[in-house]
Amino acid sequence: MRLAILGGGESGTGAALLAKQQGIDVFLSDAGIIKADYKHLLTTHQIPFEEGGHTIEKIQSADEVIKSPGIPHTATIIRKLQNIPIIDEIEFAARYAKGKIIAVTGSNGKSTTAHLIYHLLHAAGYQVALAGNIGYSFAKCLTQSTYAYYVLELSSFQLEAIKDFKPAIACLLNITPDHLDRYHSSIEAYAQAKLNLLRNMTPLDHFIYNKADPITTQYLPKQKILPQLHPISPIDNPNNLLHLNGQDYTLSTSREQVALLGRHNQYNAMVAATAAALAGLSSETIATALPTFCGLPHRLEWCGAPQGIDCYNDSKSTNVASTTAALLSFSQPIIWIAGGIDKGNNYAPLLPIVQEQVKAIICLGKDNSAIIKSFRPLGLPIKETDNLSSAIDNALSIALPGEVILLSPACASFDLFKNFEDRGNQFKEQINARIQK
Repeated sequence: MRLAILGGGESGTGAALLAKQQGIDVFLSDAGIIKADYKHLLTTHQIPFEEGGHTIEKIQSADEVIKSPGIPHTATIIRKLQNIPIIDEIEFAARYAKGKIIAVTGSNGKSTTAHLIYHLLHAAGYQVALAGNIGYSFAKCLTQSTYAYYVLELSSFQLEAIKDFKPAIACLLNITPDHLDRYHSSIEAYAQAKLNLLRNMTPLDHFIYNKADPITTQYLPKQKILPQLHPISPIDNPNNLLHLNGQDYTLSTSREQVALLGRHNQYNAMVAATAAALAGLSSETIATALPTFCGLPHRLEWCGAPQGIDCYNDSKSTNVASTTAALLSFSQPIIWIAGGIDKGNNYAPLLPIVQEQVKAIICLGKDNSAIIKSFRPLGLPIKETDNLSSAIDNALSIALPGEVILLSPACASFDLFKNFEDRGNQFKEQINARIQK
């Protein structure tokens, strides 16, 4: 068998390493320049590769092609390979995984939920790995060790072309508009990519989902074969009585039990706890491990209180739904730092929340016109800048002690920053610098 891989990032390099380990003849091709650390791995393992363009003849000679999830199916190179099976790294890696897969997807909250499931299973002594969209490729993970459970965070891009992939436990947190530029402004196409998670699941498997999510609940009756369903309600009541694995669980995700800010994180914790229970953890083990999870960077991350003003880094919030959850996490007045690359956002759902919660808006981006147009009718103070330091200074000049400065952009970061992590890290550094003064 000959395998061609398109893309030399984390996903493609991981797939190449796994293919080589399995004795497969593999060739990797990247239209751009491959990062030095990935190039070193390919060279060390004697995997042939090219960068700076695709040699179509070499790729067309393959029996199967693995593409990076960042390459859409409409890409020119993909259209030239119509007669060759094309799969994603997740699909390829799953062929060689001996342990059970717990898959987590959703528009918002999947990183926190996947990390928390991993945390709970690891605390219980399980042999468990964390991989997927989280920064570590599933394929590379398989080359390093064998685990009983694989917790995978999966994006819609990774789920678009599922053929045989099947998790034992799947979590679909929510479906709200995101990445619509990839899906030609179609929420239906985006939702279908997420719901591909169910494609091969059987009544022996388990599906945890948001029972208040209309798209998910409308889809389920159309599915001929369904796994066991575990609907979770993102309501105020933080206690749920669950009957799983032949026993009753009373799982508390109250603010005292979960060291995460916001009602949405209580819901994420309940999903994670349910997945852990389905994997065999006792309610006592879950209750002991939950409070020791402190959350992830760039997700409502407290980063100091200069002048007595609490500052939160929520740079990971790159869509309206995620920023909505962030704004609703506070009772104090908020100076909201927002903006970046607008992904076709509809800001209308935010208007009543901003009117109620926000004292002033600081627009941080190269083009702030969409945000200014949407929120100007509220009559709130709005300032704009393309400089983070200026944005923070403006916010501090408006905020009073006891109030909140919240970086929750609702937009992508690539106009001014490398990525959302870079944006969040720079925010934290600048807040810390002002505390040190």
